[in-house]
Amino acid sequence: MPNYAEAYIQYLVHFHAERDYFECHEVMEEYWKEHPEDPCSEACVGLIQVAVSLYHQRRGNRAGAVKMLASSLQRFKDEQLAQLGIDAAEFRLRLQARLRELDNADFVYTDLDIPLQDGALAALCREAAAQAQAEWGQPSDLNDTYLIHKHTLRDRSGVVAERELQKQRRNERRTTGDGV
Repeated sequence: MPNYAEAYIQYLVHFHAERDYFECHEVMEEYWKEHPEDPCSEACVGLIQVAVSLYHQRRGNRAGAVKMLASSLQRFKDEQLAQLGIDAAEFRLRLQARLRELDNADFVYTDLDIPLQDGALAALCREAAAQAQAEWGQPSDLNDTYLIHKHTLRDRSGVVAERELQKQRRNERRTTGDGV
């Protein structure tokens, strides 16, 4: 079995067991930024976009969902998806089918699974899901307000504090003549 990044395993658990697409985005974006040299970096961005698309779909933002999904399809390269243990042809078919469904005025959200072709990866993810007390393949809890609207309900105090700190540093550099 290839050596998959821990962040990728976490992404797959959030995606398939918890259906927490916001966390998928957070985990994979952090990995992508910290590993720009990763040969699968474009696929990482595509996976982020798929998660964001599903997050938008669940919230009824079809325009945002279509934009992200279409963009993800442009990024994916079959060889990178294969390196990530994904059945590239099947994944593309599922994403294209979802794009067509989103054009339908009667679209009703359903979860989408990433077809894994590496059985050892799937087993590893199922084990990680069980350790997180989550069930692999369970459907989204559409009654979980926090899950559906996480970006507006999460605690952002750390983000706000970091922004304030950076603002203070910029101001200090300006007053001392060392910066911007």
